[in-house]
Amino acid sequence: MSTPLPPPANDPHARWRFLRDVLVFQLKLVLGNLQNFLLLPVTLVAAAMDLVLKGRHEGERFYWVLEWGRRTDEAINIYGAIGGYHATGGSGEGGAMKSRYTVDTVLARLEGVIVREYEKGGTAASVKAAVDKAIDDMQARTGDAGERASEALRAAAEKIKEKMEK
Repeated sequence: MSTPLPPPANDPHARWRFLRDVLVFQLKLVLGNLQNFLLLPVTLVAAAMDLVLKGRHEGERFYWVLEWGRRTDEAINIYGAIGGYHATGGSGEGGAMKSRYTVDTVLARLEGVIVREYEKGGTAASVKAAVDKAIDDMQARTGDAGERASEALRAAAEKIKEKMEK
């Protein structure tokens, strides 16, 4: 399993793509948890109904709910930020994500509006410039402390990995 690499250091929009990916991932986690919260009772009710009421097929209602859950999982696409996923079709090979109603597709439309505003030099451009400057200043002030924190995080990750391999 390969780890996706971050965008090149000279990419002026890499920070914003990263922040977007963090926010979108959090939104998708909330949506996924809401889906799980709903699926628990709905699958139990569907299974109970299938045991009591005769259908065309054994477990018909239960499997219909499972199919709905699978489709919503695909629409949420929690890990879409890794592996070169695109809102229009998984890895670009025409996968099951061609729906107009996936989280990625809806967010891509919203982003399109923001990008057009930014390209016009509107409010989005001035807000981006101000936030970029603030983050650059913050990162410049952390310097060595940031490197030490990164090293501690790497060491902790290695220890966890070693424990899991045992």
